[in-house]
Amino acid sequence: MKSPNALQRYLSLRLIGPAAQYVLRHPGQFAWGVLKAFRANQGLLLAGAVAYYALLSIVPLLILTVIALTNVIDARELLHTLGRYLEWLVPGQSAAIVAELAHFLANRGEIGWLLLGTLIFFSSLAFTVLESAMSVIFLHRVVARKRRFIFSALIPYAYILSLGIGLLLVTLVAGSLQAVGKENVELFGREWSLNGLSGVLLYLLGFAGEVFVLTSVYLVMPAGRLHWTHALIGGITAAVLWELTRHVLVWYFATLSQVNIVYGSLTTAIVVLLSLEIAAALLLLGAQVISEYERIGVADPKAEPKDFRTA
Repeated sequence: MKSPNALQRYLSLRLIGPAAQYVLRHPGQFAWGVLKAFRANQGLLLAGAVAYYALLSIVPLLILTVIALTNVIDARELLHTLGRYLEWLVPGQSAAIVAELAHFLANRGEIGWLLLGTLIFFSSLAFTVLESAMSVIFLHRVVARKRRFIFSALIPYAYILSLGIGLLLVTLVAGSLQAVGKENVELFGREWSLNGLSGVLLYLLGFAGEVFVLTSVYLVMPAGRLHWTHALIGGITAAVLWELTRHVLVWYFATLSQVNIVYGSLTTAIVVLLSLEIAAALLLLGAQVISEYERIGVADPKAEPKDFRTA
């Protein structure tokens, strides 16, 4: 029969796992290892490439999504929802992007095959580059499990379709929550507005959607099959870091930034590119957390990571 201490250790290992136990015992060492590996993998350089192609892809992707969804949902409501959640990705610049989408919808006319093909091609560029960046972070997986070319070619378009369906669902739910916010309830002889509750629920919906999207990226992009709990760890890490960073960016652009004086008419593009680069860096940092978490017990935690070198 096992002693109480031995039984406790056994249950702890079964419920939490040795990797999680190591992180809980050495959180600082694990975080420092993640940052060193991220630097060795040229994480900021990879984030710059992802951000550049994301800037090329974001408007064509949104145009395709809006064109498809306006057939089943009101365009004004869809653009309103897009504007709210684009603010999470590009703080302070969502209004400019939504205005361009509204202008395109108002003047789109007939979309020819050439324009449609161009939109589809550019909307997939960011996913292709992101997959390449992920292959650097998860190099140990690429070596062990090489993905077939056909899957790499189809992943961006499958993901675009999934994002469109997700946006449709979020628009419908957000509309219902906004309707709830206009209602009042009578409690203890007083009438209480549900507007505050509606705002909290909308924020929680956005954060849950952010975690879900990030987790799905970590499940799909790396080669091989990633355990969903590992992907969730990376998704929560990147989402929390981005929430903190997003609020700092909102405060900075509202109070201290003079980017409009320096860049003039290029301000929107510069701010969007900066926001996308920071978001891409945190996305890849979340991937690095997963990669280092997977390697616990396999690689020597004290070994220095090898710098990434091109051939």
